[in-house]
Amino acid sequence: MEKILKYAFVFLSILVLSCSGNKEKGDVIYFGGSIITMEAQLPEAEALVLKEDKIIFVGTKENASSYIGNDTKQIDLLGKALLPGFIDAHGHITSRAGMQQAIDLSPSPYGTVNSIHDLQKILKVFIQQNKLKPVTPILGNGYDDAIMKEHRHPTRRELDAISATHPIIVVHASGHASVVNSAMLKLLGISESVRDPDGGHYGRDPRDNRLNGKLEENASFAALVKLTELMPQAKMTTNELSQSLKDFLSAQDEWLSFGQTTICDGRSMGVSVALLKEAANKNLLKADIVYFPDFEANKDGWESFKPHYMKYEKRLKFGGFKFSDDGSPQGKTAWLTEPYFVPPEGQSRDYKGFPIFTDESLYQDLKIVFKNNITAQLHVNGDAAIDQALRVIGKLKDEGIYTPQFRATLIHVQNSRPDHISKIKQIGVIPSYFSSHVYLWGDWHYQSVFGPERSAFISPAKSAMDAGILFTIHHDSPVTPPDLMTAVYAAVNRTTRSGMKLGPNERIPVIDALKAITINAAYQYQEEERKGSLKAGKLGDLVILDQNPLTVAPQKLRDIKVLETIKEGKTVFKRD
Repeated sequence: MEKILKYAFVFLSILVLSCSGNKEKGDVIYFGGSIITMEAQLPEAEALVLKEDKIIFVGTKENASSYIGNDTKQIDLLGKALLPGFIDAHGHITSRAGMQQAIDLSPSPYGTVNSIHDLQKILKVFIQQNKLKPVTPILGNGYDDAIMKEHRHPTRRELDAISATHPIIVVHASGHASVVNSAMLKLLGISESVRDPDGGHYGRDPRDNRLNGKLEENASFAALVKLTELMPQAKMTTNELSQSLKDFLSAQDEWLSFGQTTICDGRSMGVSVALLKEAANKNLLKADIVYFPDFEANKDGWESFKPHYMKYEKRLKFGGFKFSDDGSPQGKTAWLTEPYFVPPEGQSRDYKGFPIFTDESLYQDLKIVFKNNITAQLHVNGDAAIDQALRVIGKLKDEGIYTPQFRATLIHVQNSRPDHISKIKQIGVIPSYFSSHVYLWGDWHYQSVFGPERSAFISPAKSAMDAGILFTIHHDSPVTPPDLMTAVYAAVNRTTRSGMKLGPNERIPVIDALKAITINAAYQYQEEERKGSLKAGKLGDLVILDQNPLTVAPQKLRDIKVLETIKEGKTVFKRD
C-alpha cells in the first residue's frame, strides 16, 4: 500500500507540473505598483495578466510568472496604481458633443467667466475675432449664477448689449435653463404673448412683464431643439465625417482621458440616438456606451428600443428609459417641499420650484416601462421630486409591477432627507449621487439654495452606506467635465470651495467612493459579472493612475491624474 501511494503521489506531481507547463500564456502582465481590485477576497494584488480582451489572472507576482511566455509583454507600473476602468453612472456624452462648438462660459475652477461682465466680454471678443456675419447665431455654454459675483442670471438686455443683430443664447451650467437676447427670441418665433409650456417657464421682468430672456426647463429645451433644426447642415463627401460625429469623437476622447471605459448618455433626445447609432455602425466607439432615451420625447416609438435592451451592439447598449422629474437645485428649478432659502429673482418667498410630471402621468409611463421588463433612470433633485418618485415606484412595487431586480436608479437625489433612506431601501432602487455638488456648489447651497440644515444632507452617501444601500457616484457631464476623481474627492472630504466642511457626517472612505464608480456602477448597469472589478474572467477594462488613491492624502485626491485608459486590453488613452 505504501508503494502504491508513493507512485500515486509521483503521478499526481507529474500531472500538476504538466498542467502548469501547458497553462495559457498572457499577452500582458502588470506588476510593480498598487493593483486595487474592488474584490473583497483580494482587495489588492501584486500582478494582473491579460489575454486578448479579458483578465486571466490576478494575484501574486510569483504565481503570475507561470503565465509569462516568450511573447508576453511585461509592464512595470513603477509604483503607479492600477484599478478597474471607471464607469460613468450618469452623464450626457451627446450633450457634451453638441456643445463642442459652443463658447465656453464656465466659471472657475474649470473656466474664467466669474461675472456677467466676463461673459459679455468673451462673447464680444468671439464675434470680433471670428468676423461673424450679423445674423450668425451665437451659442455659449456653462455660465453659472451660483459662482458669478452678481449671483444672478444675465438678462435679455445684457445680451442685447453684446449684439442687437446676432441671435444669442447662453446655456446655464446645469443645462436646465438658458438666456436669450431679442434677436434670438425673434429667430425662434417666441413672442411676448407666449405661454409657459408644461414643465417649463419663461422669465419676465417684474417692472413691465416683458420677457427678460430667461428660459427654464422645457422652455429652454424646446428653444435648443428648434435652434438645432434651424442651423444649416454642411455638405460632406462620402467618406467625410460630419461635424456632429467629429464633435462626438472629441467628447469620447475627453471621457477616456478621465479613465472611463463605460460611458453614459442620459436623456438621449432628438438626433442623439441617431448620432450614437451612426458612431456605432461606423465602429467609432472606443468605449462601451449605455444610453437612456428620454421616454417622453420617444413615447410614440418607445417599442422600437425594446429589441436592443441590455444588448451591446458594436459597443452601444440601450440601458433603459430616462425620466426628468424636476430641474436643478443650483439653478433653483428643482422641486422642493419647503421654499428655497433665498428665492430666485422675480419669485416670492414661498417659491418651491416645480414638477415636470403629475403623479398619474409618471405612474402611467413607468407602468409601461416596468411591465415590459425595462428599467429606468429618474432625475430627481428636490425632495418633492424624490418623494414623487418613491411614491410612484412604491405603488408599482405594491402592485407587483416593479421589482428591485430592475435596479431603477434615482439620479442626483440631491435635496434628500433622512426619511428617504429607509424608503429607498424598502422599495429597492439605487441612488446615484452627484457628490461634486458639495465641492462646486456647496457654499451656494448653504447660503442661498437650501440653507445650513438641508444643505448638510445633500448627497448622503454615508447614510446610504450605513443602511446597506448600494449607491453610485456620477459627474453629470457636461454640467461638470467628466471628472470622476473630483466626485470621489467630494464624497470623501465634503469640503466646499471656501474650505467649509458641509455635512461632515456624510463623508465616506476612499475605497467606498471608488467602488461607487466601478463595481457598484457595473451593478447599476447589470454588468457586474463582466466589469467593475479586477478578477479573472472579467473584461480587461483598466485605468492607471499616477498615485494610489488609498494612500494619498484625502485632500489631494483631486490632483490624481489618469495616465492610461485601457479598454478590453487595448490602450484608448495615454497621457504624454
